[in-house]
Amino acid sequence: MESADSVNHPAHYTEHPSGVECIQVTEHMGFLLGNAVKYIWRAGLKSQDPVQDLEKAIWYLQRAIEKFKKWGAL
Repeated sequence: MESADSVNHPAHYTEHPSGVECIQVTEHMGFLLGNAVKYIWRAGLKSQDPVQDLEKAIWYLQRAIEKFKKWGAL
C-alpha cells in the first residue's frame, strides 16, 4: 500500500527547479492545455525518457489545436 506522501506529493511533483508544483499552474487551465504543460514541466523528472514526455505534451497540444479549430475555444 502506498503512503499518503506518494499519493499527495510524489517526488517528481516537486523536482522542478522552481520548486513550484505543476498543479499550482495547471489548475488554472483547461484539461488539454494543463496536461500539455504538465508533461513539459515534468519532462525527464517522472520518467527517464524526456522525449516521450514531450511527445505526450505534443499529443495534448494537437488535440487542443483541433478543438480550437473546430469550436474556437476549449
